Amino acid sequence: MNTASTTYDESKIKTLSSLEHIRLRPGMYIGRLGNGSHPDDGIYILLKEIIDNAVDEFIMGVGKRVDISINEGNRVRVRDYGRGIPLGKIVECVSVINTGAKYNTDVFQFSVGLNGVGTKAVNALSSDFVVTSFREGQFATARFCRGKIVDQGNGTSSEKDGTLIEFMPDPELFEGFTFYLEFIRKRLWRYAYLNAGLKLYFGEECFLSNNGLLDLLNNEIKGTQLYDFIHFKDETLEFTFSHTDGYGENYFSFVNGTFTNEGGTHLSAFREGILKGVNEFSGKKFMGEDVRDGIVGAIAVKIKDPIFESQTKNKLGNTDIRGGIVTKIRDAVCEYLYKHTEMAELILDKIQQNAKIRKDLQDVRKEAKAKAKKVAIKVPQLKDCKYHPTRENPSPPGRENMVFITEGQSASGSIVTARDPMTQAVFSLKGKPMNVYAQSMTLLYKNEEMYNLMQALNIEESVGGLRFDRVILATDADVDGLHIRNLILTFFLHYFENLVKRGHIYILETPIFRVRDKDETVYCYSEEEKKKAEKRLAGSGKVKKRVEITRFKGLGEISPREFKQFIGDNMRLQQVQIDTLSEVPQILTFYMGKNTPERKDYIMGKLAEYLEG
Repeated sequence: MNTASTTYDESKIKTLSSLEHIRLRPGMYIGRLGNGSHPDDGIYILLKEIIDNAVDEFIMGVGKRVDISINEGNRVRVRDYGRGIPLGKIVECVSVINTGAKYNTDVFQFSVGLNGVGTKAVNALSSDFVVTSFREGQFATARFCRGKIVDQGNGTSSEKDGTLIEFMPDPELFEGFTFYLEFIRKRLWRYAYLNAGLKLYFGEECFLSNNGLLDLLNNEIKGTQLYDFIHFKDETLEFTFSHTDGYGENYFSFVNGTFTNEGGTHLSAFREGILKGVNEFSGKKFMGEDVRDGIVGAIAVKIKDPIFESQTKNKLGNTDIRGGIVTKIRDAVCEYLYKHTEMAELILDKIQQNAKIRKDLQDVRKEAKAKAKKVAIKVPQLKDCKYHPTRENPSPPGRENMVFITEGQSASGSIVTARDPMTQAVFSLKGKPMNVYAQSMTLLYKNEEMYNLMQALNIEESVGGLRFDRVILATDADVDGLHIRNLILTFFLHYFENLVKRGHIYILETPIFRVRDKDETVYCYSEEEKKKAEKRLAGSGKVKKRVEITRFKGLGEISPREFKQFIGDNMRLQQVQIDTLSEVPQILTFYMGKNTPERKDYIMGKLAEYLEG
């Protein structure tokens, strides 16, 4: 064994300042870095932390407007019209951890940023950060570079009271980053829904909601609800819900204005409160899955001391609030149903219909499971990986596991050979899967391939049981491959929409061309990339070098040795996202329904546009 000769003494002990630690371990504070191509990438967390502070002013009754802008150089500017940071404390408030007024409940009653870290993290992770506070005709300003102060000043001002923050995310940390405006717009609408009456201006665009969570659900499902929304609101709790004809449950949960995409205590209390309210009204003992299947709901709570299970505030952990929320929701639902008897009948009809479907499925499930046991103990089309996350032990950042869904044995063969067996699994389709659009749940148990896929993912009982962090569609980049991809997406959107909504479904991008000479090989993902690579390798002289170009017809033509790099650290993934829940049935009806003439006209129209262009 080789023993280390390095001396371990006092000189090896380092003490980092708080902002230095943020730069050294940014993932502890903002979750992930990224380049802006994912809505949870770090640059959006930085923007969120600043807007959170502006919204906190509105919550406290001061400042009804927030101005946000991002220039062409990706420099961010956020201006609120609240009370402004006390002028003598602006440096400490943006650079010293655990400094701020949010520990004082007289100043901030319901704030997300109770840990005193958010703005400091933005400062530390920005190549340029400027804070300016305006109060009673005076101003104070300070400029920082990567968390270190470089300039400050003060004086008189005619500006309205409030705080102005300008920052540039550090390109050394966020390599090649860019802001996707649609991601920002989605965040701003959520701020508007949660803070009725607040105006957020993004350039010339104004985000304003007058009806809070009602506006959120109306926008998400756009008239597909089976009855009018049940809605309740008081000083600390707001919720609304209705049923649709869809499968599963869809919720939007918020704490003190922050979206908790993993739910938490408040969401579990919401689900239980609805069940108890319905059962108390009806005098029956309906099962939770019967009451909640097809439900779309939203809940927002305000609490003084929120405890989150991560710095990025995705999941609420306060257990002491659960009982109070359950009771309040139960009573509100029960009272509402007594006052609206016609709506109550619609809800009970939906619940009884869900119960009937569940009972009908029981026999089909037994038959499918018995048949599966006769075939094999394990899922026959799955080459599993060794590591799987659980709710109690989620994957650490950078060690997420995944499953590739491939078409045919040839494609899966390359991936199986090239994969990391610790974290990468492969599920191989036998051919084109069935179009499940408008099919009942019983088809899942009668179609062997769909049943095996469901079992491989472990989502039969709940999408919360998913065994993989990422489900990646790996199909050929040709017409057949795109068709198979659409059929698999239809399967997920129709039966397991929450998997898509929670961001688990991805599409693997693989090269279409290989361009090479004797010294270099370039893999190209588009015709444009191919032309650029060919031109560069051929050289600029009069005599062009010989360049070999290969077009991959399918994944099976890429050797395992080559394929390894396409599913490694530099893997190109495109996340499948849903803008609004209402668009799912519209898209599936148009692309996967029985309206063949309309689709044909659409395709011919697009072809004509392409040829003319």
